[in-house]
Amino acid sequence: MKISVIGTGYVGLVSGVCFAQMGNKVTCVDIDAAKIAKLEQGIIPIYEPGLEDMTLENYKQGTLKFTTDANDAIASSLISFIAVGTPMGEDGSADLQYVLAVAKKIGQSINDYIVVVDKSTVPVGTAEKVRAAIQAELDARGVDIKFDVVSNPEFLKEGAAIKDFMHPDRVVIGADNEKALEVMRELYAPFMKHHDRFIAMDIKSAEMTKYAANAMLATKISFMNEMSQICERVGADINKVRNGIGSDSRIGYSFIYPGCGYGGSCFPKDVQALAKTAKDFGYTPRILDAVEEVNYAQKYVISNKVIGRFGEDLSGKTFAVWGLSFKPETDDMREASAITIINELTCKGAQVVAYDPKARHEAENHYLKGNQSVSYVDSKYDALKDADAVILVTEWQEFRSPDFDEMKKLLKTPIFFDGRNQFDKVKMQKMGFEYFQIGVN
Repeated sequence: MKISVIGTGYVGLVSGVCFAQMGNKVTCVDIDAAKIAKLEQGIIPIYEPGLEDMTLENYKQGTLKFTTDANDAIASSLISFIAVGTPMGEDGSADLQYVLAVAKKIGQSINDYIVVVDKSTVPVGTAEKVRAAIQAELDARGVDIKFDVVSNPEFLKEGAAIKDFMHPDRVVIGADNEKALEVMRELYAPFMKHHDRFIAMDIKSAEMTKYAANAMLATKISFMNEMSQICERVGADINKVRNGIGSDSRIGYSFIYPGCGYGGSCFPKDVQALAKTAKDFGYTPRILDAVEEVNYAQKYVISNKVIGRFGEDLSGKTFAVWGLSFKPETDDMREASAITIINELTCKGAQVVAYDPKARHEAENHYLKGNQSVSYVDSKYDALKDADAVILVTEWQEFRSPDFDEMKKLLKTPIFFDGRNQFDKVKMQKMGFEYFQIGVN
């Protein structure tokens, strides 16, 4: 099948590469000529395990190409995916200007029947707006060309996106007619050889499914983080509580690990966008608002523990920070807890030496750019030299089994603030560390 994917961000690039892997002819489009030139050279703009090798393989085989020419790519496609960004507006709503700009371009470009797929995370009712934008351009051209708009939300986990796409636990398609549904069923058939996980529904329900899924997962995280705050105050251990409730099959262990707050491109934006949609329709989403409030406060828990230990004035203190990305196996720092923690400490006069295996470039050039109190090193042990304490923020695998003796030699004082509860408190104390966790007094 001939496919165009408009937008080569995280979702667009992963989707295009995986569709090409199945033998489809895929053209990825972006208005950023520099990005397209790099992609043609095999330079991937994001870190995602397996993506670079798969991109190069398909590009060499000719099943995948990159261009800035949206007109030609759309005109030659049976299916066109809209995969551009939907940044959060000032009022918390999803900004649809880029989605609707692509819809307009599609209306200007098509010459035959096409299925237009909303792959970007968009609020309920977006498909209707996309359809109207396309039709307006067709009317302006004075042509009668049939097209369908469907919703196909993505459920990719950063760090495991290739696996999620190639072996999906579900593919949700929202369509209002059988013809469009069959096109999408044929497209995804190669991904369903062992398990049929194709779920068809109406368009608005499909649009809602993505937001509901992310809101539920964010709720689990914030619930456990709130429990952690209660545990600290009553003298309970959140780690033991987690084991106690996770063994209940109705709850499970996924997303019930306490920590220093969620981040990334999805949960913060989607929870707020869903809450805004609810309010627009006259409903106050009390749970969603609470989920966001708890997460906002949780990002300050670690810095507050540091300040509680060292005092309000951190001048002359140096802290090693392990991990900058919002989660392991990605360089994504959008809404990352590390940003809040580092800014809080440096505002109090501290110096921070940070290490992350993949996100250093993002920190230096974007999210912590201009903060002169932050320096970066190339290894986790280099960050520890003469530091007053180490703060674990992102649970990368290389932080799971460090040389604790080496750590004590390098640190000025053996103090460990664990933002992801990676270690056992009793064992850490026996090894000579002053050890702070979340949800443990």
